[in-house]
Amino acid sequence: MKSPPKKARANQYMSDEAFGELELSLNQALAHARGKQSNYKEKKILAPRLPKPRSSAKIVRLRHRLNYSQVMFARLLNVSTKTVQAWEQGTRKPSDAALRLLAVAEKHPETLLDSI
Repeated sequence: MKSPPKKARANQYMSDEAFGELELSLNQALAHARGKQSNYKEKKILAPRLPKPRSSAKIVRLRHRLNYSQVMFARLLNVSTKTVQAWEQGTRKPSDAALRLLAVAEKHPETLLDSI
């Protein structure tokens, strides 16, 4: 079997600087896991809550409050008119992504209009 050219072999290894950074990071993670003090700050990020389910009646009320026809409401949310009709008749439930859009439409409808 032929060995790869020297240039190709040279790119297979990590630089001393990159290895040093990796080693430092691993040691810091180990110290943190053991409960030792460290000189870096932790940042906690809260995950957003799941969108609340909406009944078909609530979707109809939202559309009426915004004064949209089913066709225009569907365009605003970038879904088909049949999808809006199915939500309003209760034959389909909005997906999580659609529920998030409905929440935005409920609280900040101007945001969806600005994106058009």
